Amino acid sequence: MIRSELVARIAEQNPHLYAKDVDAVVDAILDRIGAALVDGDRVELRGFGAFEVRHQEARAARNPRTGQAVEVGARTAIHFRPGKAMRAQLNALAPDPEHEAERQSRAS
Repeated sequence: MIRSELVARIAEQNPHLYAKDVDAVVDAILDRIGAALVDGDRVELRGFGAFEVRHQEARAARNPRTGQAVEVGARTAIHFRPGKAMRAQLNALAPDPEHEAERQSRAS
């Protein structure tokens, strides 16, 4: 699902709201989550999951094609940990054959 699909679905489920208002709310939520992560805060949405910033130190790596040693600089990454309810919901679902075939083709 992409952002515009999210806005459209929320607007469909709430016919009393205009799509432009839903778009503004989604923007505000995503902007606030992004700002909190930039500030180094942890963002927890109960039942959904938690986002947190993790710092990765610089390290030596190896180019798999040439075998040559390469220095990888330090970086900051966002880590998402699904909540208990989200994990239960995901694990209760049987894999969709269409999505599973697509996932397998990407992995190859």
